[in-house]
Amino acid sequence: MNSTHVRATINGQPTEFLCEPRHSLLEVLRDVLQLTGTKEGCNDGNCGACTVEMDGRIVPACLVLGVEAEGASILTIEGIAEGSALHEVQRAFLEGAALQCGVCTPGFIVASKALLDRNPDPTEGEIRLWLANNLCRCTGYDKIVRSVQSAACRMQQEIAT
Repeated sequence: MNSTHVRATINGQPTEFLCEPRHSLLEVLRDVLQLTGTKEGCNDGNCGACTVEMDGRIVPACLVLGVEAEGASILTIEGIAEGSALHEVQRAFLEGAALQCGVCTPGFIVASKALLDRNPDPTEGEIRLWLANNLCRCTGYDKIVRSVQSAACRMQQEIAT
């Protein structure tokens, strides 16, 4: 197969890569760009482990072709923290023990940050609905939901000060 040259902005950095037209964005991120924080779970769009933000929308990277990233802005789990400073969502997940095996965690964090960017004060129901496409087989969802609520509260306090 012929490779296609793709230009995108990934985690705020202009990036160029070559990929075959059949390669998913997940394959490109992990295998070509070595951004292995985005995890492969089901590889059919049902688990949310590979969730990334693409042009302001959360998408399962396993269902997006790498060539579709042309001109796009993509945020992966590697782009959530600012240097060594964790994002409030990441900090809340750690402190709230909202992770165990870690396969689903990057997708949950990317999706949770996207929610809080759009709705800084979501209800429990809104959080659960927003995260409905992300599956966890280890921790259960209560710790995840509580961690998102905690992050929202801290982010609102930061804005107020």
